[in-house]
Amino acid sequence: MNKKKSINEEQKDLIEEFSFFEDWQEKYEHIIDMGKKLDMLPDKFHTNEFKVEGCVSEVYLVPEKNNNILNFKADSNSVITRGLIAMLLRIYSDRPPEDIINNPPEFIDKVGLGVHLTPSRTNGLHAMVEKIMNYAKQYSK
Repeated sequence: MNKKKSINEEQKDLIEEFSFFEDWQEKYEHIIDMGKKLDMLPDKFHTNEFKVEGCVSEVYLVPEKNNNILNFKADSNSVITRGLIAMLLRIYSDRPPEDIINNPPEFIDKVGLGVHLTPSRTNGLHAMVEKIMNYAKQYSK
């Protein structure tokens, strides 16, 4: 049985993955490719309850807790935002809420997303992280 990597290990893998690309055009293409692999969220979840405020694009984030494991499903109408979501879900989905709370998204700065994304996308990324952390706090009780 394969043990799931820790959040820190997954972040390190993601940072290393991005280090292989020569320039930001290649990195953007990789982000978009990750977003294309993200499952579509059924329309019934495209509601204000699951909407991430603070994003220019429409973003929906749906939590589900099962046996103290928090799983996320998410979607967006923007290809780059879908890729950013895919990165966050890779790091934070299928984890105990306490692990999520105790592991901030260090990969954002180490990959250079904060510098290379537009300010509005960076704000949206932070809004998605905040929503994930809030769900984790809510479900850790």
